[in-house]
Amino acid sequence: MPDFTLDFQIDFPLSIAAVAPSLLLLGFYYWRLGFSTNRRLFLLFLLFFISGIISGLLALGLQLIFESFAGQIPAWQRFTRTLLGASIRQLFAIAPIEEGCKLAVASIPVYYLETRHSLSSRTIFLCAIAVCLGFSAQENVVYVFHDSESLFDRIIGTPFHLLFSTPWIFVLSKYCFLKNITVNSLRQNYRKYLGVAGLNSIICHVLVNLLSTAGEYIRNLQFLSYGLFPFLLWMFWRFEQYLNLLQNKPKISLISGLTRQHSYWQRGLVVFILMLGGNAIFGMFVLVKIVMPLLSKNIFDAEIIWFILSRTAVNLIFGILAVGIYCYLRNLAKKTQP
Repeated sequence: MPDFTLDFQIDFPLSIAAVAPSLLLLGFYYWRLGFSTNRRLFLLFLLFFISGIISGLLALGLQLIFESFAGQIPAWQRFTRTLLGASIRQLFAIAPIEEGCKLAVASIPVYYLETRHSLSSRTIFLCAIAVCLGFSAQENVVYVFHDSESLFDRIIGTPFHLLFSTPWIFVLSKYCFLKNITVNSLRQNYRKYLGVAGLNSIICHVLVNLLSTAGEYIRNLQFLSYGLFPFLLWMFWRFEQYLNLLQNKPKISLISGLTRQHSYWQRGLVVFILMLGGNAIFGMFVLVKIVMPLLSKNIFDAEIIWFILSRTAVNLIFGILAVGIYCYLRNLAKKTQP
């Protein structure tokens, strides 16, 4: 989170544009998890979304307090401008504060509601999703108004906080749900996993921030940015796997090798899929960012059209190749399943 003061003026159209992607994602997962059009349930998720916005403001305040104290350390500002300093700041301050605020704001109301109502695991899951998306909405508004990032960049980053927090979201939903059916042994296991899941979320949070900014500290590490979207694609895959587990659907398996060598070969193909697919998505986003300023100029210029078509074709080739390998592995896995 950048250093800034909260002295911007409110621009309501821009605020709506920054918040809308989070609300659209919340609506999508409301539909995806099969909830009916229940007004009370919808208001519950909206309240958790607002709680997520509050958790973002709380995290922002705690980070500003941390920076004010850390700034008294000699050469702290200079140290945090190095890759090592930025990594330490992310690992021990920024990521724990943000993940801790989201977890606290999601778990405390859920625990309170559990004492009075019987909530299903998918309801708790979507409540936690709403908190993460509310956090993203608040962060979008702050970044856009401070001009730290463009609106387009923030729209792309809207699901990131949800992907970071997937492990503890799943464990929290299972832990609170098992409270209703008094399966103490399983519930204790999930309680133990909650700390591990939180640590996992912090590490993923740190890795994404470092992959996206490492080149700013050391120019020779700019190549690490090519690992950002493959890692995000893997986190999205992980989210989908947890979603299947929540709905009692079978996990999507890609590794079906009967020998160690065959299994390693398939794992290598999975990494290749992530690299191709992730960077195809990244390439399309970069293309959109390059083309957007040209819309006010001569968009029908032959050179501009050729540039758009050629870049789109390259990214599509990478994406289609990734999908083809994915389908190949899925078919192999289906054939080996009993």
